[in-house]
Amino acid sequence: MRDSAMEARGLNVRQFVDEQPLGPYQVMVLGLCVAIVLMEGFDAQAMGFVAPVVSKQLHIARTALGPVLSSGLAGMMIGALCLGPLGDRIGRKPVIVASALLFGAASLLTATAHSLSSLLIYRLTTGIGLGASLPTMIALEAEYMPKRLRATSIVIAGCGFSLGATMGGLVSAGLLDRFGWQSVFVVGGILPIGIAGVLIAWLPESIRYLVVKGGRGELVTRYLAKIAPRAAIAPGTNFVVDEPRHAGFVVGQLFTQGRAPKTLLLWIIFFMSLLDVYFLNSWLPTVIHDSGIAVKAAIVITTLFQGGGTIGALTLGRLIDRTTSYRVLAFGYLVATVCVFLIGSAGASVPLLGCAVFGAGFCVVGGQIGANALAAESYPTPLRSTGIGWCLGIGRIGSITGPLVGSLILSGGAANRVFSIAAVPMLIAGVAGFFAANIPGFETAASPAGSRPVVAAASESPGGS
Repeated sequence: MRDSAMEARGLNVRQFVDEQPLGPYQVMVLGLCVAIVLMEGFDAQAMGFVAPVVSKQLHIARTALGPVLSSGLAGMMIGALCLGPLGDRIGRKPVIVASALLFGAASLLTATAHSLSSLLIYRLTTGIGLGASLPTMIALEAEYMPKRLRATSIVIAGCGFSLGATMGGLVSAGLLDRFGWQSVFVVGGILPIGIAGVLIAWLPESIRYLVVKGGRGELVTRYLAKIAPRAAIAPGTNFVVDEPRHAGFVVGQLFTQGRAPKTLLLWIIFFMSLLDVYFLNSWLPTVIHDSGIAVKAAIVITTLFQGGGTIGALTLGRLIDRTTSYRVLAFGYLVATVCVFLIGSAGASVPLLGCAVFGAGFCVVGGQIGANALAAESYPTPLRSTGIGWCLGIGRIGSITGPLVGSLILSGGAANRVFSIAAVPMLIAGVAGFFAANIPGFETAASPAGSRPVVAAASESPGGS
């Protein structure tokens, strides 16, 4: 039942969306988000698939390609930290469209690369586009889905990244011999640019963002009517977002009004989680093979990591939708601690390794995608893109650190302890999750007590703020 005082002020758009059944319009929005995330996964992993051929044809030592592979991750960090907050300033849709155009164009330029320096520049630019797109897309998707399905929808889109990476491997295998390595980046450029055109035509702006900014009441009415065609929304209706306005330096707002503990704990969770995701992705095949298992078997076992991650993400997403609790995430990371440790204890037993790797993927990859959903719930509309973007940006520092840590451990002759060490970040993430679950008000993006809701009238003139 809506609060009568709130009804007198206007229609609460968040509550309105939460009360509606999932409709075709919201499914379309989810589909568009999944499409762009698929291409993000494709472009993010493309260089890894073609690296051996690029090394041979451009006469670049394989060791020299390491910075090229890392430059994409560095670009994703820059994009998330610097461009992600633009979604809170100029709107979700413009940032998503511009990001798709940027990483699509950079992929096409990569196909023209003829030297190590040009590869570095183009892959860095690709990463910047990818890094700006993901947090803004998560924010938009969270604001269109009813609360009971919000985490699940974000998880579905997150799984699209892994599916896109898999698709990139299949496409690369089919194109390399016939058309050369450049063709992989041509496909990786044309498709997101084409999708950007579809986004311009069909992707809506965030309803909550429009209400917070003001002056777009008619557009808000149109979007709400598409979500709930049978709802009668009277002309001139006042629309309410029960969240305060925020002024000043947006990143600084992540530490005001009691949000500092929340923000710092999320940064710890994302850093540790993505550190382990990339640590395990980079070194699982090598270390498993070194334990006495054939290369092909090691690769098959490694695929269970991402397979378990997809199933884990969907499972944790449903649990998070039901509880909106960081305890789910914390428990998952603590189980991941055990599973990662067991990988190093399984020796050359393929069945034990398979179970441990699957369990690690279920909790590590699944936990990371679940963390995306919880981060979206933890910040109000005016800060959502910034909050998610900085979580992912800090996490990208972890993703760059992970493979380097593995290299240092192995070069120090501690291969037998590599997974014992890899379990530590999961333990830290789990403890941070339990602390987060016990901070009052952490698990919702509700307004602070006493804050006034934002109200926008349908009859406001454009340009209101």
